[in-house]
Amino acid sequence: MHGFIINKTSGNGRGEKVWARVEKALKEKKLPYSARFTEGPQHAMELVPGLLRENIKALVVLGGDGTINEVANGLVYCNIPLGVIPAGSGNDFARCLGIPMDSLQALERILINDSKQVDLLDLGSRYCLTVTGVGFDGQVAKTVNEAPYKKPLNQFRLGGLSYVVSMLETLTTYEPTRVHVTVDGVEKIFEDVWLVAVANSPNYGGGIHICPEARYNDGLLNLCIVHGIKKWELLWLFPQAYKGRHINNVTLLQGEEVYISSNPPVLVQSDGEQFMESPVYIRVEKNAIRVV
Repeated sequence: MHGFIINKTSGNGRGEKVWARVEKALKEKKLPYSARFTEGPQHAMELVPGLLRENIKALVVLGGDGTINEVANGLVYCNIPLGVIPAGSGNDFARCLGIPMDSLQALERILINDSKQVDLLDLGSRYCLTVTGVGFDGQVAKTVNEAPYKKPLNQFRLGGLSYVVSMLETLTTYEPTRVHVTVDGVEKIFEDVWLVAVANSPNYGGGIHICPEARYNDGLLNLCIVHGIKKWELLWLFPQAYKGRHINNVTLLQGEEVYISSNPPVLVQSDGEQFMESPVYIRVEKNAIRVV
């Protein structure tokens, strides 16, 4: 039997439509399943222990990166694998693992049960699947999650565009700052830093290839530090990042652990959700979960 945690409101209602399609397929195939539905933030994590007691073969999340993050945090070093049926606006974790955006194709992949070991980023009080962003990223995450235009854009399958609009909105007031970055014990100081992205996967923000060389299973974290440029240069650089063509204009680092501090403190986002303020310590948790 497979367990399902469904966020019907993901993608501003797309989750409910995707689940109807998946549930119909499960019934047609006469496959046993147990389903639970989220009722708000952090509820997905609360649902995990109950489903694990039901002798399930895999725990499948139907939702966006935020819901997947919650469930993954409850499956760290667990013998039950994570399945993903993408139904959010960005779906960056699914992109990273090559999971089909089509719900029935994603279900077939889960039923094949060919699992992969996946690293996570350990932030101390929670784990990150894709990218943790410090600075401008954190502010953009706050802006996009509070934006009135996020819902209508998601309804037209333009969720990635909400990130673009929020980035432009944030750019009007955000000021870069000095940041201390310590990777594997070696400290570097960067002036006029817009953002530091710490990546376990190449992409975030609905397909921005911020760290093209990042891999979810190499035991390393990748950093992209955007610094020393003007606002108009950042505007030019941003569209280049969708193809990974920004790398000659930023600083790229790699390691197993990183400590990032700034004065003043700046916002931190993790898997697209506003999380905390700097300073932040992040390390790689190798092979932390299995994904089917």
